[in-house]
Formats: sequence, C-alpha cells, structure tokens
Amino acid sequence: MSLEKFDTMPDFSVWFRRRGRIKLFLALFSVCLFFVVSCGTRPQTSTPSTSPGADGRITIGTTGKPRTFDPADAYELSSLGIVFNMSDRLYEYQPESTQIQPKLATAMPKISEDSLTYTILLREGVVFHDGTPFNAKAMAFSLERFIKNGGKPSFLLADTIDSVKATGEYELTIKLKKPFAAFTALLAFSGVCPVSPQAYELGAGKFKPDIFVGTGAYKLAQYGADSIRLDVFDQYWGEKPANKGINIQILSKPANLFNSFRTGAVDIAYLSLEPVQIQDLEKGATKGDWQVITTPGSVVSYITLNRNQKPLDQPEVRQAFAAMVDRALLNQRVLFDQAEPLYSMIPTTFKVSQPLFKDKYGDANVDQAKKLLTSAGFSATNPAKIQIWYPSSSPTRSLVAQTLKAYADQKMDGMLQFEVKTVEGATFFKEISKGLYPMALVDWYPDFLDGDNYIQPFLGCKEGGEAKGCTDGGSQTQGSFYYSEVMNQLIDRQRKELNQEARAKIFTEIQTIIANDVPYIPLWQRKDYVFARKGVNGVKLDPTQNLVYETIKK
Repeated sequence: MSLEKFDTMPDFSVWFRRRGRIKLFLALFSVCLFFVVSCGTRPQTSTPSTSPGADGRITIGTTGKPRTFDPADAYELSSLGIVFNMSDRLYEYQPESTQIQPKLATAMPKISEDSLTYTILLREGVVFHDGTPFNAKAMAFSLERFIKNGGKPSFLLADTIDSVKATGEYELTIKLKKPFAAFTALLAFSGVCPVSPQAYELGAGKFKPDIFVGTGAYKLAQYGADSIRLDVFDQYWGEKPANKGINIQILSKPANLFNSFRTGAVDIAYLSLEPVQIQDLEKGATKGDWQVITTPGSVVSYITLNRNQKPLDQPEVRQAFAAMVDRALLNQRVLFDQAEPLYSMIPTTFKVSQPLFKDKYGDANVDQAKKLLTSAGFSATNPAKIQIWYPSSSPTRSLVAQTLKAYADQKMDGMLQFEVKTVEGATFFKEISKGLYPMALVDWYPDFLDGDNYIQPFLGCKEGGEAKGCTDGGSQTQGSFYYSEVMNQLIDRQRKELNQEARAKIFTEIQTIIANDVPYIPLWQRKDYVFARKGVNGVKLDPTQNLVYETIKK
C-alpha cells in the first residue's frame, strides 16, 4: 500500500500511521533522554445520535474522515475500512488468518497451466443495494472500472490484468499480463469489490465519492461532515449482522476520541490513539472499566536508507546503523511495548518471514557498528553525519528520531552523528521519491496479505543500474533507490512460483540479500488495539486492520 495511505488522513499520525497530543511528553523526553537511554444521490447529511442506546445500533468513534466511498479511488484506511463493511469481495481472509477463502466466488479460481488465466465461478442470488442483480457482467464492469477510471489504487490491477470478461452469467475469466502467485490475495483487497453498473460510470476520473452501492451487509444511509450512518441491508444474501446498524462518529483528534470513549459517548474506539492514551486505556481495561482487544498487526515501520547520498552510499555505513539500532529501547520508551520488534521487511504474520537482521546484527550491537564505521574510514574526528527525516504529523516518529540521535550521541563515541529533520506530511511523501532524504522513518500498510507486498514495492526496479541506482520502480518510490539485477530476478521468480515451498526458499534468498545490502532497516510491526465498552461483544479485526462491523452486538 502507499506509504502515505495513513499519514495523509487528518490526525492519523501513527503508526498508526497511527495518537491526544504528547507535546509535554516530548518536551520532557528531550530533557531526560540520555538518562532514559542509560537507564446515486448523495445520502442525507443529518447527524445520527452518538449516544449508545438500546436501539441495537453500535456507535464507533474514530479520527479518520473518509475522503471517498468510491472503491475505485479509495486508498486510505479511513475510506477502505467503511467500504470493506459495505461490500463483498470475490475472496476474503479466513478469521484470524492470512489464508484466502471464497466470498462472492463459490470456489478458489481455476488456474490455467501457464498461470495466466483465472476462471472464477460466482455466487447466484446476490443483489446490489439498489436492487440490481449481481452477475459476471457486473463483476467484470467493476474490475474494468477499477482499472480504467484511474483512481489511486488502480495500478494494483492495471499492472497485473490483461483482460477480464464474463464468459457465462456466473463465470468470470481473467487473463493476466504475466503470472502472479499472489493474484488471488489481491482480489481480497477492500476496493476490488463489485458496484452496481446502474449507479456508476466507466471512464477516467468518473468517480462518485459520496455514495456507495455494493452488495454488502450494510448500506450507506447518512453521510455528514462528522458522522456516518450505516443501515442493515435487508436483502443481503449472507448472514445478517448481529446489530441493527452502525453509527460512526468522526472526532477531530485523538484526544477527543480518547475522551469520548472514556465518557461513554461511543461504544468502540478504533484509529487512532496515541501510545500514551492506549497505555492509559489498557490500565482501565485491567480494572474492568472496559475491554481491550489486541491483535498482531501486519503494518511495518522501517527506516529507508538512500544509497545515492553520502555516506550511505557505503554498505558498511548502512550495516553499522543496522547493528546500532536498539529495537527494545524504541519499543519500551517510545511505543510502551505496543509493538513487536521486527527483523525482516516481511512481518512475522507470514511463515516466510526470516529474522535475518537479528541473526546478522542483533540489537544495540555498538561494537560491531564501530568496527563497520572504522572499516569505512570514519572515526570520532571524521564522523559519519546523516540526516533523519520524518513527516511532522507523526509524534511517534519524532520520538523515534530523537531516540536514535540520543543513543548514537551517547554510545557511538562521536563516530555516527544524526541530525533530525522534519517536514509537512504531504511534502514528505511527495519528495521522498526524488531522493532528497538520506534517511527516512516510514510505515507500510499492505494492499494485500502476501509476502510479495512487502518485497516488490520496496525492491523492484524497472529501470536503473549499479551507478545511479533505481530510476523507475518501487525502490525509487520508497526513497532507497536500491538496484540489484539479482533482486529483480528473484522477485520475478517468486511472483511466478505457485509451489509454496519453492516460493518460500526464494523469499529466504531475498531476505538474505536485504540483510546484507541494507536498503531498509525493519524496526517493528505494531499491535492493533480496539477498545470497547462493557457489554459490547463480537469485536474483531480482519487481518488488514479493518474493524468488522457485522459481528458486533450488545
């Protein structure tokens, strides 16, 4: 997923992308840091009631204001989370798993011997919210619209699909441009859902941001500036929701969400709270005041290292930084143990993840870092000086940057010196691909759950060379400008390989090269937190961080 997927949303600074304000904490932190280290028509816009009552409806509080409900253009969590609950996809993730299962499809796809043609049989008896029947033509229309209307996520299918056709009333045939082992997982992306051909148009830029007409268990009833109302769709083909509908209350900042939940104004608080607020609410949960639901996340936080800027053009310097990083310190002092240390760009939610950064560098390996810097020609009198950049909307990354700087100042005997720099979020994500930042603190939200989505967008390169690095491709977009022809070949191989054991071996090769070349340094994968009032049951997240509405009940 775009690395700006979360950060471009109002007050969604996380990670997650992800929190109150912690300015006082930050001020105190900077003073005592060394001690710490050493120690259709637009729906109605009336506002639904936000008081949880006895009407069977659930009130959810969030700071995420959706930009659009059009699935062909939705590419932020605030939009996709609601689209997810108003729609169905051909495939979905099994509960608490990254395994795929059929949803609107009746079975897993039939794949041709050359791995290019996918034949998918569709469920019968499904209707859209406007009464239009769902069939293969409607699904083909929706996929073509996703590609041809040119929305933010259109590249996901445009880069992969050659053609899509209805080859029967309930049979869909998709031909790929080249084999892609993760294609079925891609079809579970929230935005790749059917929409009514009667309500939408096909054509570049023809979006309808204020409506949604899909096949899901909920339909959009009201849409206001700070509130959204979803009603249960009485013609839904599947199991009906456990509640009578959903009220979504949009708060202006995490502090307001925090207070709204504590005072009982909302039943559920999700996205986004600051770490210090999460810590406070966790304490309340241990006393029985409310509930906390925690799940392992699939979002990763990492450092991008620009190989085109000195002194990071030297592998030894990148390796030295990888050895110096103390993930436990970051997790304890910045994240309050609300994350898991990560030693691969692929999170541990996938079996192919290998902790090779831990094996090769460990944590806080200061002696190794000094040796590597010495071999690169640096010393206390000739230090390696590097700027660390992050988007100003993220207080969490501000603390990470300050912690890294203070740790280096104290432990590295002057050999490695960091300068902390920040810039407004929109500018940060626009300029990172231009190579302006030597080092950058970034989060990654996956588009679909497969190891490929943590590799190809970071390391793939369409054009480039050893001298100038990547000039067009994933690593250029991410700001590392990493180029390796061997890596390109490995990425291509794993994308074509359908045998999971063989594919896992390729992923191991890829992760070994990352640990050696260090274009990125993985830091942590965050935990996801949802807080619910007592008596609110069935609260769960799907593997892509979407809160599942239909199981919630009082």
